[in-house]
Amino acid sequence: MTAPRRALVVVDVQQEYFDGPLEVQHPPREDSLARVVDAVRAAVAHDVPVVVVQHEGPAGSPVFATGSAGAALHPDVEAVLPSSAQRMTKELGSVFAGTGLAGRLREQGVDTVTLAGYMTNNCILASAVEAEGLGLTAEVLSDASGAVSLANEAGEAPAAVVHATLMVLLQSNFAAVATTAGWSAAVAAGTGLAVGDLVSSAVQGRTRAG
Repeated sequence: MTAPRRALVVVDVQQEYFDGPLEVQHPPREDSLARVVDAVRAAVAHDVPVVVVQHEGPAGSPVFATGSAGAALHPDVEAVLPSSAQRMTKELGSVFAGTGLAGRLREQGVDTVTLAGYMTNNCILASAVEAEGLGLTAEVLSDASGAVSLANEAGEAPAAVVHATLMVLLQSNFAAVATTAGWSAAVAAGTGLAVGDLVSSAVQGRTRAG
């Protein structure tokens, strides 16, 4: 089996998610932040390219306004970024939408994107799903990402349920889900992660439900 040619994509680890209405609630944001830092360090140690993506809205936006304190990258991540890190901004959920990132990764020979950051229920989900159509393998770091509690006309779900459900959903079809420690070990060994599939996930789900 050919070793994956990875890039670590750090998604929106910005101050907006640590203060205000979008505060990450599960896993605890300080814990997930520490795991993002661990992932960057592991990538640097094993020559995995690092891409840092930041969401950017127009001036005056209630969140992520250009130049605002909330739009700034968290200093803990800034402190460990290598000088070679590629930086880019986005306006939509997926890191691929309108950014040219997929083409840049292909030029570098990358075939696998590892997603870490925020939020599980928005940009991580959107990016993992779009990767499939772009022919890229997606990996998601379960403890280096995070969700918020949600409530709207369709119902409500606490952050822990949102996050856990989406990890299971992603593993069932769209991405290989792993902890940061498990991913770091795979990077060191030059191996891929276990990838689930929809049929076996459905069979196991039906068995456990029964």
